[in-house]
Amino acid sequence: MEKMLTANVGRMANPQLSVVSPCYNEEQCLFELYRRLTAVCKAAVGDNYEIVLVDDGSRDATRGLITQFAADDHHVVGVLLSRNFGHQMALSAGLEVCRGDRVLIIDADLQDPPELLTEMMSQMDKGFDVVYGQRIQRHGDGLFKRFSAAAFYRLLNSLVDIDIPPSSADFRLVSRRALNVLLSMPERDRFIRGMIRWVGFPQTPVLYDRQGRFAGSTKYPLRKMLRLAIDAITSFSIVPLRIASFLGISFAFVGLLVLVQVVVEWWYGSTIPGWASLMSAVVLLGSVQLIVIGILGEYLGRLYIESKQRPPYVIEKVIRSSKIPVGAQTGQE
Repeated sequence: MEKMLTANVGRMANPQLSVVSPCYNEEQCLFELYRRLTAVCKAAVGDNYEIVLVDDGSRDATRGLITQFAADDHHVVGVLLSRNFGHQMALSAGLEVCRGDRVLIIDADLQDPPELLTEMMSQMDKGFDVVYGQRIQRHGDGLFKRFSAAAFYRLLNSLVDIDIPPSSADFRLVSRRALNVLLSMPERDRFIRGMIRWVGFPQTPVLYDRQGRFAGSTKYPLRKMLRLAIDAITSFSIVPLRIASFLGISFAFVGLLVLVQVVVEWWYGSTIPGWASLMSAVVLLGSVQLIVIGILGEYLGRLYIESKQRPPYVIEKVIRSSKIPVGAQTGQE
């Protein structure tokens, strides 16, 4: 195997294009991903590109394949995380390492077609800093997933101050100046498509039909989808806190009316219905209190985690091939 160079050893001049793809247990997709990305990059920018593949603590052969690609092809950069940190963290690690003037973000499952790169590059040539993919059809997704995704974007846009396009994902081409702003944002709980939207600059969609996975199973089951939804809402909106305050005030008013009723009935000697009405009130008020406490806990937990100032991910190794092309700039060991 070719001698490997860490990130601090071999440094090529900044490429025109970087492709960043987070990978978790994607051994069945990696060869096809590498083939198609190589073809579209060569067609778009010739030899002036890099493909950054991030292993997010995979348990299959993904790490070994990424290491092999990085050894055999100087265009490939392997980023190996010390453990599984999650999709958004793995993507952030790849964005930190990449050096291109333009950066294509794409998942390894090939549901988003790399062949859209040429059209995205053309749109960016017109002055856009972000060209994002917007899905028309979602082939391979069940009715529940399509419905829940639509409901999520509708809810999210009703809560946040920025407009996040529906049916969009992390699949997008980003300029270096927009990426630099994104990299300066230190938060740990990340919703990257929302963060890029928050950055601003001119942005435009490219419409396409999303295909089913090339191979393997989804890495976003319902539990992770809900986690991402909570991160998205709490990262960009304090409306849930306002809802909690509104619920507290509303039920305090209801409680005051009940107290007035109790006093009036006591004054006239009437008896208040007993156990059933009392337990109903206790359960209702208790449920509202738990909801409010849960909302407060979500925000407080995020403040607690952020206050630790731990790095959001740990990069074990960044590897590049020693096959440095002619004219490349190399550092010293």
